[in-house]
Amino acid sequence: MEFKTLQNGMKMPMEGFGVFQVRDKAECKESVLNAIRAGYRLIDTAASYTNEDAVGEAVREAIAEGSRENTEVTRSVFPFTNMARSLVKLRSSV
Repeated sequence: MEFKTLQNGMKMPMEGFGVFQVRDKAECKESVLNAIRAGYRLIDTAASYTNEDAVGEAVREAIAEGSRENTEVTRSVFPFTNMARSLVKLRSSV
């Protein structure tokens, strides 16, 4: 997997797994968990996808089984979104 080093020194994977339009929570959770098991280290989500809870469950399960090493979760934040509320939601989902 190719990584780019960000200005803060963090390495960001250049390939990711997105969950846009995955409405079924069980399908979303299983898809994310399988993606992490297959080697994906970047999961992309957004509040508007309405499946962040399933993403969080999959990441927690991956942590429990030890297959989550160096996985990043990105979240799209739209201009009209309250940033403080968005951070609280993100922290509670993962």
